[in-house]
Amino acid sequence: MAIDRGNGTTTQLLTLINVSATKARKRKWILDDARPSEKLNKRRNVHFGEVQVNEQESTSPETQKENTEGIATIDAAKDVQETEGDDETADESSADLYESHFGPNSSDMSEMKRQAVENRSWKTHRALYGKLGGAVDYVLEAEESMAEKREKPAVTDAIPTTANETVERQAHAFHEKLAALQDDVLTTLSSNKDLYVTRTPLDSQQLIREAIALHALNHVTKKRRRILKNNERITHATKSGAPVPEDVQDQGFTRPSVLILLPFRSFAQRWISALTTHTPSPSFQVENRSRFESEYGLPPGAVDKLLAAEPGIYPKDHVEMFKGNVDDSFRLGVKLTRKSVKLFAEFYGCDIILASPLGLRMSIEKEKNADFLSSIELLIVDQMDALTMQNWEHIQFIISDLNKLPKESHDVDFSRIKPWYLDGHAAFLRQSVLLSAYETPETRALFNNSLLNVAGKVRTVCRWRPVPVPEGVDQNFVLFDCSSPKDEPDKRFQHFTTQMLPGVLKSAVQSTNTAIFIPSSFDFIRVQNHFRKTAGVSFAVLSEYSSNQDISRARQAFFGGKKSFLLISERFHFFRRYKIRGIRNLIFYGPPDHPQFYTELLSYPFLDDGVEPSDVTCKILYSQYDYMRLERIAGTEGVSELIKRSAV
Repeated sequence: MAIDRGNGTTTQLLTLINVSATKARKRKWILDDARPSEKLNKRRNVHFGEVQVNEQESTSPETQKENTEGIATIDAAKDVQETEGDDETADESSADLYESHFGPNSSDMSEMKRQAVENRSWKTHRALYGKLGGAVDYVLEAEESMAEKREKPAVTDAIPTTANETVERQAHAFHEKLAALQDDVLTTLSSNKDLYVTRTPLDSQQLIREAIALHALNHVTKKRRRILKNNERITHATKSGAPVPEDVQDQGFTRPSVLILLPFRSFAQRWISALTTHTPSPSFQVENRSRFESEYGLPPGAVDKLLAAEPGIYPKDHVEMFKGNVDDSFRLGVKLTRKSVKLFAEFYGCDIILASPLGLRMSIEKEKNADFLSSIELLIVDQMDALTMQNWEHIQFIISDLNKLPKESHDVDFSRIKPWYLDGHAAFLRQSVLLSAYETPETRALFNNSLLNVAGKVRTVCRWRPVPVPEGVDQNFVLFDCSSPKDEPDKRFQHFTTQMLPGVLKSAVQSTNTAIFIPSSFDFIRVQNHFRKTAGVSFAVLSEYSSNQDISRARQAFFGGKKSFLLISERFHFFRRYKIRGIRNLIFYGPPDHPQFYTELLSYPFLDDGVEPSDVTCKILYSQYDYMRLERIAGTEGVSELIKRSAV
């Protein structure tokens, strides 16, 4: 596929199509449980020149006989060369962006750029990235003057196409928009910049995954094809008695080059579906497919209650997040060969790793090394909003282990390792793709501090509208004074316990039927302990650690009036999404991360008969450091007024 960059150059994208795909029109195979996906732009129908070569294997005749595992052979290399034909000249003349960034002599790598990244010498520019919308483009100061001379990569609404290059879309305009979104994602990723999509609507998540999956396949394909060509050159030189070529640095320390971090096994299914969408059938095979469906799907005979329930019983976002297998401890190696995708490949012999942060961390701690992460060139983190509801420390642990020098050699040929790997500079070329439904301080900090790509990075921005709330409910936003983010948890707790809670306890109306929603798990434990020490206060607890029996007892006690207060953690509501009855007074210890939770909790009092808006009270405790959360509730325009208030 050739993508017009708008500045006179094109980028060649290779899909996972086998060598003879141009000679036979083959129907694409998709996992049975996956919805039929729209094909991306037909310009991607170029030749799959990928034949598997293991970096650790030599080019001896004995090694080359292992063709059953997809290992490269001279004949296969000739097939690739024959089928490439017309593309080879185009690749060379178009200054391939993959080679310029990830090649042995990367034009993006320099001492000046590395120092600029370490010093965070970024210059930011506002840009429009087509259907991705507005974004902030981060460019190094050293590159700023050059960037101003170049046209922005995707300032138009869609990439121009001809009649023969039209995307096969459905008839209505909605799918036209989504197809254009895929093109704009691919265009942005082809620049080798990091991409942080801060808002991914439900209706476009899978299409964005498919575009990113195509980019990942393209990355692996180009890397493997370069290794194949160099193997051929070395073998030819050895047979002819000529000197062995010296410019064959084409590998990392280990084979895996793509890492995809996911929250649940069900999302691994969706990514495998996205990856295999672009593979041909019937000749192409997915090895260990039955085992994958067994281990990553629901057990035989199990019924998914979210999908079986009537529409509207569960919120749509909850169904999309938790349908299928929600186990959060897994790791899966995927090996791409000439005629198959092999699932459950050994980590040091695979190309792509799909894992949850917990599962990957457990593997690293068990093996006591993370060498298989030393050569990751493309990092993809999906559903970061869900990962923040798990344990964010696992993400930080994994990121800190990326692109470190390995502890062992793993039989690698050091003469073929790219120089910037040996110099320990791989992190400065790694491309990262972050996807989230919304931003949090943790995800922004990851973007700011852990992404070191010298090619630059892009962060999308969006404008939020105020969330809908029941008409007539009085919302009281209470600002407390705090001048340092380090002191924020203590200041919040102090204001709640010394000013807000005593007033609530003195009120005959607010001292009963009061639910307190607490976003942070650490704050939740702190408030819970304070209630235990407060004499004469009856309360129940709903946390992510509550058993089904504990949840039932707490809800009944609160609804029946036996407990005056109900403490609810955001993680409980995220995982359970129960409708709570009996609420008349609602206190938000802090604004929720998920804006829809605010709407839902304010609607729960009206589950009971005879409740009027005047019967419901709502207080929201916040500081200036809650800007991101408040923006999603009050809207982009309304949040400024809230932050500018004087603390009471």
